[in-house]
Amino acid sequence: MTARYVGSELELFAAATNWKGYFAQALAPFIGARVLEVGSGLGNNIRHLHGPGVRDWISLEPDETLANHIARRIAAGDLPPTCRVIAGTIASIKPTDRFDTVLYIDVLEHIGDDAGELAAAAGALAPGGHLVVLAPAHQFLFSPFDAAIGHFRRYNVTTLAALTPPGCRLRARLMLDCAGLLASLANRLLLKAEMPSPRQIAFWDRVLVPVSRMLDTITGRRFGKTVVAIWRREP
Repeated sequence: MTARYVGSELELFAAATNWKGYFAQALAPFIGARVLEVGSGLGNNIRHLHGPGVRDWISLEPDETLANHIARRIAAGDLPPTCRVIAGTIASIKPTDRFDTVLYIDVLEHIGDDAGELAAAAGALAPGGHLVVLAPAHQFLFSPFDAAIGHFRRYNVTTLAALTPPGCRLRARLMLDCAGLLASLANRLLLKAEMPSPRQIAFWDRVLVPVSRMLDTITGRRFGKTVVAIWRREP
């Protein structure tokens, strides 16, 4: 992830509130009091993931334009007052800073050295803290859309587990959005669109995501177009 990230998909997916609410519910048990969100983009995940127990939320964003956008939202009261923003990467975090949760929401796939990134993130965790990664799943679904928005790769539960950083134990791995998986497969094989339309995003969010909420429970969260891995920092 470079310091100038266009992020053309960020506004497109900003309206996907059903999806954000769904994955936020799955991640809620792992959100602690001190949170570092790496690659915050427009800051659209904060409202869904920031709970009453959060005392300090740092939005780490390498693109200065996006970081300034988050800062304006905080100043305007559009985001919680416990939030602050740093324009930079994981290397910008002070060596003495420790967090209860470090989040990568649709970010790790943009980073070339993903193993090195997670090792650095684990170093910023307090003992017992959680490192949470949510990423697009299945390399066979890699599409022109992935290439257009700067993805290096897609993941599955095995490839994410293989990135377990030193000092951490894999606590959970799961798949989300099995209905969306079918739509992504159709796009990969039939439509081959470089960028989904707002109408397609709205259909997925309003129709398919509610279906996935039910089916994911039935299937034990073993299938989906999104993969989640959660590690715990050992004492």
